[in-house]
Amino acid sequence: MLVPATATLLALADQRLPSGGHVHSGGVEQAISDGLITEVRGLERFLERRLRTTGLVTAGLAAAAARCGATPDAPHRIRLLDAEADARTPSPAQRTASRAQGRGLLRTAKAAWAAPSTSLSWTDLGARPHHPIVLGCAGAAGGVSAEGAALAAAYLSVSAPSTAAQRLLALDPVAVAAVTVRLGPAIEEIAALAVHHSDFEDLPDDSDPLLDLLAERHAAREERLFAS
Repeated sequence: MLVPATATLLALADQRLPSGGHVHSGGVEQAISDGLITEVRGLERFLERRLRTTGLVTAGLAAAAARCGATPDAPHRIRLLDAEADARTPSPAQRTASRAQGRGLLRTAKAAWAAPSTSLSWTDLGARPHHPIVLGCAGAAGGVSAEGAALAAAYLSVSAPSTAAQRLLALDPVAVAAVTVRLGPAIEEIAALAVHHSDFEDLPDDSDPLLDLLAERHAAREERLFAS
């Protein structure tokens, strides 16, 4: 039988969760428009690159947020963590996308749990917190460990963009699913690395200028299917 924390982890990693993630492509829409992704093989390379940069950073933030609730100064630490998330997201468009998804997930979290912990309330996160911070706090509220929160964040950094590519390029769903499966070991590797570096003094800060540029180019477009 699945323990409640495992079921919560599966729910948080499910793209059907009403957090708004389904309207974000993680840079895939612009990458396709610019000819960087044209088929499944190119998609896999793009997703692995995204996993090892954005995925690592968001997984580290989620793990750190999951641990914040256990500290007496949790509200202060969450505010610091939000600032750290901003510092690790150079692109204004990506910051906007992260906060939009965070706000969506926060609504779901509030409906599911009274608070992340006894020392932290949902209002302490602010009106538009970054998505990985809400993800970590929601995981903690549901009994998910920091390791689980990191795993969910790393997985979402791949699964949401892969679904967007499938829709945009009309790719074979089986082939796209196989890409996610093949990236499974890398997702677990990145999650473990993120947890190892989830202390405030050692948070991952890997970045990818290409993803930043794609996000800004996408935000400037007049016509687009996805919000990011």
